[in-house]
Amino acid sequence: MFLGLVGWEWATIDGMRRFTIKRTMRWFLGLLVLGWLGMGAYHSFKPLPAGISFASAQKPVGQVRFLADATWVDEDGVRYTEQQIFDRVLTLIKQAERLVVLDMFLFNDFAGAANGHDPNMRPLSDELAAVTIKRKQELPGLRVVLITDPINQLYGGLKSSRLDQLSQAGIEVVMTDLNRLRDSNPTWSGLWRLCCQWWGNSSEGGWIPNPVGLEKVTLRTWLKLLNFKANHRKVLVADSPSGLVGLVTSGNPHDASSAHGNVALEFTGPAVLDLLASEQAVLDFSQAEVADLPRPTAGASAAPSAATIQVLTESQIRDRVMDVLMQSAAGDRVDLKMFYLSHRGIIKALKQAHEQGAQVRVLLDPNEDAFGKKKNGIPNRQVAHELTQAGIPVRWCDTHGEQCHSKMLLTQREHGRSELILGSANYTRRNLDDLNLETNVALVGPSDLSAFADAATYFDLYWHNGPNQFFSQPHAHYADDSRLRYWRYRIMEATGMSTF
Repeated sequence: MFLGLVGWEWATIDGMRRFTIKRTMRWFLGLLVLGWLGMGAYHSFKPLPAGISFASAQKPVGQVRFLADATWVDEDGVRYTEQQIFDRVLTLIKQAERLVVLDMFLFNDFAGAANGHDPNMRPLSDELAAVTIKRKQELPGLRVVLITDPINQLYGGLKSSRLDQLSQAGIEVVMTDLNRLRDSNPTWSGLWRLCCQWWGNSSEGGWIPNPVGLEKVTLRTWLKLLNFKANHRKVLVADSPSGLVGLVTSGNPHDASSAHGNVALEFTGPAVLDLLASEQAVLDFSQAEVADLPRPTAGASAAPSAATIQVLTESQIRDRVMDVLMQSAAGDRVDLKMFYLSHRGIIKALKQAHEQGAQVRVLLDPNEDAFGKKKNGIPNRQVAHELTQAGIPVRWCDTHGEQCHSKMLLTQREHGRSELILGSANYTRRNLDDLNLETNVALVGPSDLSAFADAATYFDLYWHNGPNQFFSQPHAHYADDSRLRYWRYRIMEATGMSTF
């Protein structure tokens, strides 16, 4: 009997111990889930760093110029490329004497000729680095600041000899602190912030295939990549004999992007200082130990101009675009050329502009190619089907390995005024809802301004094709009416579990 009591006691103790362990595990898992959800929610809506989501006042523009890179094929399928944007960027750097500020998302040769791909790609990253270093050596007093994204070092998983060379030449290289930005993929980022961000990374190499090159990388690189966030801006400011010049573009100094179709706007006037102010905000929240950039002077006057320009970043781009679209009416023409179009508010505004009588045309990338890899057409093919069902004509850029990477909206009003909005921002939730860093400019003025005329000519050439020049295909060429893929796009857009 004694032994029976002892056995019962031990069984009771063992049972209580198991119960305690299970209860502790449930509490632990419950706290982990709460922490995960809390992290995801907070970092999706936390306050933005100062100076982000910025809209300057509309300022008189001095000189203004529309630039474009175009790629097409002829009747024999031979591909041709004409480029203006980085030729002009290099020229502006070569003539600078006091200041050059660059903010560039992709500044590398990943997936380029050096990594076994098309040897005809232009080595844009080496060209830009070489010209910048040479100019700094010629004029040691020239201040050069380069702001870029951690993807160029695979989030710390690889060394960038190019960025190291720039630093050694006296160029101030600043890596954007992406942790300060809101999280676009909270399902993953909430967990990553709990478990993985503390690990750092190693540039000594790893054991996992590289997503964009040949060198192996660490697991930590992939874990950070899945946050899907970026400083996606493409900006240049440089001094010139006529004063500071600003250039905002959709193009990257990235070898594998060198055949992409892109657009840019170059301008002078007081708005260039607003562009510098928007870049100062990135330096500040990235805690860059560099001197301040020139700032706008209160009360400074500018020469009268028939046209104005406004600097827009992050969600201010969205608000301006939606305002322009919702004000469009009969007699107006609205032309959109876009790499990614998925933002629900923009799509509704496009349909509203059409319903109000505006002539809306939409030219999209088919989301077919990504640096040698085939894509599934999401989200553009699903959005194109929705737009055509609403009566809006859609055409596809006729791409052959390259991407239709432009991001521009041109509105020509019946009363003779036009507005051109272009820059780095795709029309997606990630690009327009204060998640990525983005910079666009909005030019407003008389429709006969050369920048508007050149932008309209560029769009029409893509829309209609030229003699023995094939720039676009009709909607039927890539049409996709799959409801399954449509709702896949909607879920990806809403949750952030996507690369667009």
